[in-house]
This record gives sequence, structure tokens and C-alpha cells, in this order.
Amino acid sequence: MPVDAAVELLAAQIGAFHITDPTMRRAQREVEAAIAAGRVDDSLRHSYVAAARRYFQGFDREARAHLRDVDRRLERVNQIAFNLTAERGVAVKRIDATHAVLHALARAEGGAE
Repeated sequence: MPVDAAVELLAAQIGAFHITDPTMRRAQREVEAAIAAGRVDDSLRHSYVAAARRYFQGFDREARAHLRDVDRRLERVNQIAFNLTAERGVAVKRIDATHAVLHALARAEGGAE
């Protein structure tokens, strides 16, 4: 029986990952050996797909949780940047107002002589 192209493609996709989970690594080795031998039976296909689903669903949950954490941190950084920009605007206005007063003082001092 020829190897199902979908299983072959899946094995190639998964083989591109650095897999540390022993169960998934074992399943990957087994399916790759079976593909090389041209003998992927229904039982192996089913167990491989089940192992891959368990592994990648967990991997997906972990990646999504990490993304949510990064998004929360980015929101905080953006809020800090927004607040600092507003604070900078206030400081610039204070400098402009102070500068205007200092100029007025210089004119007043010059006019009093």
C-alpha cells in the first residue's frame, strides 16, 4: 500500500520542528521509518496523528498564552510612552511659559533704567 501523501507531508512539516517531547519524537521517528519503508498502516497513521494533535495543541495553547502576555506588556509600554509624551508636552509648555516670563523680566529690567 503506497504511503498517503497527506501523512508524508505532515511528517515533513512536523520534522522541521525541534521536538523535545519524547512521545512525539518517538512517533516522528516511527512514521519517518515507515514512510522510508513505504509501509504506513492505518494503526500507525492513527497513533501518529493523535500524538501530533496532542503535542501541537499543547504547543498552540502555550504560544497563545505567551502572545497574550506579550500583548499585555506591549499595552503597558504603549501606555507609558503615551503618558511620557503627554508629560513631555507639559514640560515643553512650562519651559515656553517660563521663557516668556524671563523675557518679560529682561524687558522690564531694561525699561526701568
